[in-house]
Amino acid sequence: MALNLRAATSLAAPPAHLRPRRRATSVSVVRATVSPPPALDSRRRPQNVSGDFFVDHRCIDCATCRWMAPEVFKRVDGQSAVAAQPTSEETRTKALQALLSCPTSSIHTDKPAQDMLQVQNTFPLPIDDDLPGVYLCGYHSENSYGATSYLILHPEGNIMVDSPRYTPKLANQLEKLGGVRYMFLTHIDDVADHRKWAERLKCERIIHSGDVEDITADVEWKLTGNGPWNIGTDFELIHTPGHTKGSVCLLYKPLKALFTGDHVAKTEESDDLNLFLMYSKQSVGVQLDSIRKLLVIDFEWFLPGHGYRIRYEDVHAKNSAIEALLADHIN
Repeated sequence: MALNLRAATSLAAPPAHLRPRRRATSVSVVRATVSPPPALDSRRRPQNVSGDFFVDHRCIDCATCRWMAPEVFKRVDGQSAVAAQPTSEETRTKALQALLSCPTSSIHTDKPAQDMLQVQNTFPLPIDDDLPGVYLCGYHSENSYGATSYLILHPEGNIMVDSPRYTPKLANQLEKLGGVRYMFLTHIDDVADHRKWAERLKCERIIHSGDVEDITADVEWKLTGNGPWNIGTDFELIHTPGHTKGSVCLLYKPLKALFTGDHVAKTEESDDLNLFLMYSKQSVGVQLDSIRKLLVIDFEWFLPGHGYRIRYEDVHAKNSAIEALLADHIN
């Protein structure tokens, strides 16, 4: 799949770059050895309901567990907590998937999960029947505040959108699916373990030059200018500065799906769109101009780096939501 450039833009490629434990001699020692660690209960947030699963105090409120297993996890007092213990194998599997994906390893079970290997093998996770070939990588990274990484299977080469936490188990699974040809980095905040992935998968990384810093200096392809750019015939890259100077969205045209990075997402409380301007590195006006670009783009899915994905009935419904967002900031 060739990376083609349109408009007056170019790509620049930089140069590659413990003591054996003494046997217990008394009953009291044996009892101490098999007792549960006293720190276990202290880690458990009091907001968790009693039971096997719980969230500890290190939660960073990234919401990953809440959209992966909404039947189990809720937001309570500014952090995630177990609101209901799993009551079926399906919800338990979802809770374990959330456990594996938690960027701070804040989710625990009191009982060992004998089927954890089986749950690990579920990643990457298919998203929706109407998004064939699009997967959640899981294994969110604390370095990107728990951002979502996606995998797109494509006959001309698979694409990873943003970087998950590096783990050999996921790497093995990705290789079984044909590996990754391109790693598209939407912006500087969500690059996480991109170097480890590039070394393992031998993929070519893409980022906008506006977000080139020391951590991304060795990325193979650096987009310059305002685009748009194409990856083959099915993918278009749309420059959407505002959150960062080099924020770029990826449009998967046949599926009408837009991978937005941190440019825009829905709020947790409603279906309203939100720019989360408190995290933006550029002006409100710049980000609003980038939002306006999306009015003329034919898509129905928002697949954000953070939070909940949205599917609109059609492009008109999508545009209505964008226009409402713009009106909120203009009025």
